[in-house]
Amino acid sequence: MFAVILVGLLTTSSSMVGAAIGLYAPLSKRVLACVLAFAAGSLISALAIELAFKGAMELHHQGFSAHSAWAFIAGGFAVGAIVYFATSLFLEKNGAAVRHPTQFHEYALARKHEQTKGVIGLLGKCDLLRHLPAEAIEQILPSIREHRMNAGQVVFRAGDPADALYIVARGSVEVVAASSSDPGGMGAVIAELGPGTAFGEMALISGGARTATIRTVTGAELLEIGRESFDTLIAADPVMARAVQHLSHERAIRNLSSGRSNPSTWARLASHSLEHISRAEANKILRQAGKGAGMAIVLGNILDTIPGCLVIGANFNGLANLSLTLMLGMFLGGIPEAAASAVMLTRAGYRARVIFALWATVLLAGMVAAGLGKVLIGSSDSLAAVFCEAVAGGAVLALVAHTMIPEAIHEGGSVVVLPTVAGFLFALYLALPDALG
Repeated sequence: MFAVILVGLLTTSSSMVGAAIGLYAPLSKRVLACVLAFAAGSLISALAIELAFKGAMELHHQGFSAHSAWAFIAGGFAVGAIVYFATSLFLEKNGAAVRHPTQFHEYALARKHEQTKGVIGLLGKCDLLRHLPAEAIEQILPSIREHRMNAGQVVFRAGDPADALYIVARGSVEVVAASSSDPGGMGAVIAELGPGTAFGEMALISGGARTATIRTVTGAELLEIGRESFDTLIAADPVMARAVQHLSHERAIRNLSSGRSNPSTWARLASHSLEHISRAEANKILRQAGKGAGMAIVLGNILDTIPGCLVIGANFNGLANLSLTLMLGMFLGGIPEAAASAVMLTRAGYRARVIFALWATVLLAGMVAAGLGKVLIGSSDSLAAVFCEAVAGGAVLALVAHTMIPEAIHEGGSVVVLPTVAGFLFALYLALPDALG
């Protein structure tokens, strides 16, 4: 038992090495990506030969046909992959995504889509801004500010300088004419404007003062685009410039047309265009996601560690009979994974000692999982033990596909194809003698 626990510790010790590299001695991203790709190829080979093939042969010796043995092993792999994937997604949504660049990028895009979904829907109903191409929406969103206003609150008064364009998001506002007898007073209500209606654009175009007073009828939410941003939009888009020139204040007051473009279609196209995350946006979301995400990160690290160490422990029959290919894949994969994670966690605001503490949980999880694998799975030849080993193998394979290969491609590009194949062939070379013997 001591020996198998030591093997689990040795296998997972690379995580601490990787964290130290990420914090204090950063290596080339391409080099780390190639190491990760080599590890991924090695794990695929180990899972195919040492686990799946070995399990199928054991079942065949117990009387299973080739097809039934395949179905049994495949079922275990499928269960393991589904459990791993579902658990991983849950943890990522709760902050564990900050560990890895590719997972965080996917998380950040989802957050960006969610945060801007309502605003995009409202912009799609605005006759004025819907003249803009939907793919240009990313340039508009940073210019928009939201305001919540109480019933009867004045947005601006007649005679005020024009400093912004407004869009009614929720609620309604009314347009009040300037008093003919009192320059500072208010006259009759001219019209009421509902959601999706833009107002205040003509004073921006003319450079003059506001010609009417706008006040809320009920509680309202307004979207504001400042003068500078508005001028930039006009200068950059001739279609919008012409639309603004022809959209008279009286027409806006009466009834803004819904336009030829379908609002829902425009909003859908605009949402699809939000595939870029600026560094500032990424850092902001990263800091937000990292707050209070320590437990999710710990559980995510443990989730990535337990399945492989379970298999290593289950197949441990002494130091002379180690699962070298599986150990090699997990050890090498832990270095670039922990290095990239350390960099991400630093950007999220975590200190070095906290990062080491988070990755130290991997060591403990590896030792416990290896011991449990030996006791619960390796000591039995029952069908349940074979199935459990297949489940663990499916989880490891899901880890390779969900994290290791995407991270390697993200950091190293297409060149990682070669070390992936090299890792597979090297592991195959190590595993075949035992498999054929």
